[in-house]
Amino acid sequence: MKRLLTILCLLTFLAGQVHAQDDSPYKTSFKVDAPIIVAGMGLSAYGLKLMQDKSGLSEAEIMALSKRDVNGFDRFAAGYDSENAKKISDYPFYASFGTPFLMLLNDNVGSKAGQVLVLYVETMAVTGAFFTMTNGSVERERPLVYSPDVDISDKNDANARNSFYAGHTAATASATFFAAKIFHDFNPDSPARPYVWAAAAAVPAAVGYLRLKAGKHFLSDNLLGYTMGAAAGILVPQLHKKTNKRNISLMPVSGKYFNGALMTYTF
Repeated sequence: MKRLLTILCLLTFLAGQVHAQDDSPYKTSFKVDAPIIVAGMGLSAYGLKLMQDKSGLSEAEIMALSKRDVNGFDRFAAGYDSENAKKISDYPFYASFGTPFLMLLNDNVGSKAGQVLVLYVETMAVTGAFFTMTNGSVERERPLVYSPDVDISDKNDANARNSFYAGHTAATASATFFAAKIFHDFNPDSPARPYVWAAAAAVPAAVGYLRLKAGKHFLSDNLLGYTMGAAAGILVPQLHKKTNKRNISLMPVSGKYFNGALMTYTF
């Protein structure tokens, strides 16, 4: 609770600074953005609990698994379990979280650091909510469960049923595409924009490939994670643009029969 209050106080200060930044391409408001951030964090925490509360497979269930049970699109990855790929994937994954801060070195972006950080926190909160709520509600065995070389203790761990969808890929895409979107909007005449977008697309693709080889996720898990992360990284800033004539807002929602997003349109 103390950490939450600290975050809210920081966001209050940052939002107060934002109102004076009339030359920014974005418009943010504490009354709008703070509830979305808090809701995203709350749903992320609840989704994480759902993930942790999953029950692992029994030894009999593991022995009954067959690669033939995996859909044809993903079957090739069943049995992947590269520990080296898993370790390497963490490097670009963690590094990606620093890309928005790297953009602050740009004069145009850096002069609106407070606003950019608010948007970044909101983007990651939305990404986290979608991922944890989905992953916590869906049980899908990771590809490594189909490998004869993986220890049974790793196969019957509850985490082995968290394949859908790829969280590392989603979070990385969210961070890098957010950074590219911010740079794009603050520097409309920069010749570097295509290269920034190319880098933003390449990093999560590399993470997805490594997570695939590590046996953590199937191809479809990575494709969905990539899409969800990139969408959040682009849409959250876009929905705050002053030139966005359509008053659209996006918020993650959770209920007894539905987990997803609520999009509203104001005429």
